Amino acid sequence: MTATQIIILIAAVLILVILLVAVVTVARRQRLRRKFGPEYDRAVAGSDNRSEAEKELRERERRYAELKLRPLSEQSRDAYATQWAQVQARFVDAPEEAVRDGDALVTRLVAEIGYPTENYEDQLATLSVEHARTLGHYRDAHEIFLRTERGEASTEQLRQALVHYRALFAELLGAEPVPPEPAQPQRTARGESARGESARGESARGDGGRRAPVPPATRRPDGKPQPDGTARPEQRSRAGSHRDYR
Repeated sequence: MTATQIIILIAAVLILVILLVAVVTVARRQRLRRKFGPEYDRAVAGSDNRSEAEKELRERERRYAELKLRPLSEQSRDAYATQWAQVQARFVDAPEEAVRDGDALVTRLVAEIGYPTENYEDQLATLSVEHARTLGHYRDAHEIFLRTERGEASTEQLRQALVHYRALFAELLGAEPVPPEPAQPQRTARGESARGESARGESARGDGGRRAPVPPATRRPDGKPQPDGTARPEQRSRAGSHRDYR
């Protein structure tokens, strides 16, 4: 084999190696994108290097694999669903307290399943492996929770926090155990007022709000309807005499 042939062979091998590395890199990248969804874009945007971001995502997978996750029992699942319904109901009278309770309830649920809860960032990292598509809701809810602790959250923001918490909560339970969002105090008050006014109106009429049925108009001898729906005296007389005849 000549020197030229050896150089060509080495070049061909190098090209094949480069192509193989490129194929493996693209395959890993596509897998991470499918796995992490929006979390992939977030990690890349927050890193100076795409490769470093992808390395960090693979590290999340490694830490996730070390967790000892436990499935919830049916009894525990029902108990959490009941507690969440109570949290949403509490929002009507005490929205800030409801958000705090919602945050605590989600944290308890995450801990019972087996995710770490000592550090918020570690908790996000491990949750992102299987719940990346709802993790944005959890982040938004936590941000509003922090504003709540500083007394800076509006009522609408508090309501949105519960909506965000619920997205992750429902996914962790694997069901839709609660109403889609907390009730709004103003709407509830107006609805109750309207119902109260309706009930008072019915009570004042004394007929439960129902109109008395209109009796069907009877016909006069000339074929025209009798306006008051009663029979004319001569009709009653003829009807009575006819019965006597029988």
